[in-house]
Amino acid sequence: MFAKTIQNPNRAFLFYKNTIYISLMAQVSLIDSIKVLAFLFLLFGGLYFAAEFLIPLSFGGIIATLILPYCRRIEARGVHRGVSAALCILILLTIIAGLVLIFAWQLSDLAKDFSQMQYHLSSLRDKIESYISNTVGISRQKQTEILDKQQDATTNQMAGVITALMGIGVDFILVTVYTFLFVFYRSRLKKFILMLVPVEQMQRTEKVINESAKVAFQYLSGLSTMIVMLWVMYGIGFSIVGIEGAIFFAVLCGLLEIVPFVGNLTGTGVTVLMAISQGGGGDMVLGVLATYFVVQFVQTYIIEPLVVGAEVNINPLFTIIVLVLGEMLWGIPGMILAIPLLGIAKIICDNVEPLRPYAYLIGGERKEKRDKGFVSKIKNMFKKEAE
Repeated sequence: MFAKTIQNPNRAFLFYKNTIYISLMAQVSLIDSIKVLAFLFLLFGGLYFAAEFLIPLSFGGIIATLILPYCRRIEARGVHRGVSAALCILILLTIIAGLVLIFAWQLSDLAKDFSQMQYHLSSLRDKIESYISNTVGISRQKQTEILDKQQDATTNQMAGVITALMGIGVDFILVTVYTFLFVFYRSRLKKFILMLVPVEQMQRTEKVINESAKVAFQYLSGLSTMIVMLWVMYGIGFSIVGIEGAIFFAVLCGLLEIVPFVGNLTGTGVTVLMAISQGGGGDMVLGVLATYFVVQFVQTYIIEPLVVGAEVNINPLFTIIVLVLGEMLWGIPGMILAIPLLGIAKIICDNVEPLRPYAYLIGGERKEKRDKGFVSKIKNMFKKEAE
């Protein structure tokens, strides 16, 4: 084959031309791949090292989309933009303060029975140590030494916990300031983005901005409504079971829903531990678990389709991927911000032609169906649009 190619000059020329073309295309493809990898490393590296700056900024932007429609309604009545923004933030802070007061009230009630709870935990610890000693063969003295080392390590970490709490306080103030400034300067920020794009792309860019704000608002408002419903259901369930401080644990389990997948399991685990520490037997533990499964069933098949809906249309694979990646980069705040931020990124990919394959990869299957009757009425009650 090679000899025939050499004997024919035209065929030899075409052979070498194709060889050079293929090698050049391979080099271009390799260079493009290296560029993509370098971009991803720089992107994720920047997100990781700039976490202290970006986390409060991202929370401020997301919360601003939540209160923006209410600010606009207040402004429509002739109120100054700064006053409306401050009023909406004040209402939000009042709600947060109310939740903190409920937590403090319930904790004070639980503290009254602390000695009894400590007694039950000590009894449980003795039973577990005896079981391990008889089954595994580790003596109780050795187990006590291991636990003492763990307690010493926990004591040494208290300073770090206090420092972290102070950091959360500072971040809370920053988020409040960022939220106010995002709402107050929203027109300037929007105009700045539109000035960066060509004139023929302005209409599409404005559409992307509006849809991004709409998705973030619908997701957060739906999530807030769902959490309130979970408070009611968990509160009723835990009260029937007989958990002391049922309101506290109901609010805790509902708030932990902010962290998908992990939050509800953590809240239920804490409640089970508290049931054991209160001297509850297997019936109380089974009651807590039954409450969890019933609430999860109602949440998955009734509340989420009606209240939250499919505003953030992301398939389960990328939901899990973005949660894991968010935790690796920003910890718990990353898990909270992961889904709304990915939803905004998907909208951008939907409206940029070269990025549409990525939007298709991230997105889930939309089921277009018309709800009739009672379900449709309930769905319309919770469907809110950012104006």
